[in-house]
Amino acid sequence: MTSLALSYESCRQITQAHAKTFYFASHTLRPKTRQGAYAIYAFCRMADDAVDLAPSEIERKSAVMEFHSKLNCIYETQLFDDQKDPWIKAFANTVQNYQIPRLYFEELLEGMTLDQGAVRIQSWEELDRYCYLVAGVVGVIMTHLFTQPTPPLLESAKNLGTAMQLTNILRDIKEDFARDRIYLPQEELLRFGIASKSFQQEEITAEWVPFLQFQIQRARSYYLKSEVGIRELPKNGIQKTVWLMRVLYAEILHEIEKAQYDSWQGRVRVSFLKKITLALPLLMGCLPKEKID
Repeated sequence: MTSLALSYESCRQITQAHAKTFYFASHTLRPKTRQGAYAIYAFCRMADDAVDLAPSEIERKSAVMEFHSKLNCIYETQLFDDQKDPWIKAFANTVQNYQIPRLYFEELLEGMTLDQGAVRIQSWEELDRYCYLVAGVVGVIMTHLFTQPTPPLLESAKNLGTAMQLTNILRDIKEDFARDRIYLPQEELLRFGIASKSFQQEEITAEWVPFLQFQIQRARSYYLKSEVGIRELPKNGIQKTVWLMRVLYAEILHEIEKAQYDSWQGRVRVSFLKKITLALPLLMGCLPKEKID
């Protein structure tokens, strides 16, 4: 293998290890597009891990600055250390080939700074912005990889990213709280009458179920809003991949409902058998024509 091929292989391994659903869905992509998608994911994952696993605020800030520096190397000088970062040559090759604007990766790093320390999000507007910075912008980046990015397609990508991030938040309430992070808007918690002790005592109160139902419905509304753009994507494997992500991720919301909204039992999962059941019609070319849950 050439050094570039080895770098792309490193990206594939990172994706396979850390993004099970995306890795599964990516196999409908053409090889070159799939390679590029793995390279984008590798940057996102490596940056997120560097920031999230840093033991102190100072070191977290240092990690963010280090990835800003990597972007400088990639976008300005094309000089970077591929011994330290085996994935970086493939990432640089991808952003150059697809002319992906640097701004999006800067926004992604901005989103990672919002996860530092204790997290309390006050309003829906604040959460909406957070979802864009950590997920919606990834959809925007992938749109540049998949096709000619038009405003409607970019808006659809943002909506899908928001839906998926809201799903993550609802799935990971227990894990996030253990790290002193509450992404659910404080204003909405108060409006539904949910006190902070519900988190501290891991308690399912009478108010909890309607609150989660409201949040699930919001996430589903964003999945639905994303569908118009998904149907406009190229049918060379790209549209199928995005449908797989949309359908498989939305199933997590059904699992939360099946668990009776008990967020304190831990992360719910979609079984492999269920994933196959959902994926088979899509893999056989039966793409959704009407809105789905």
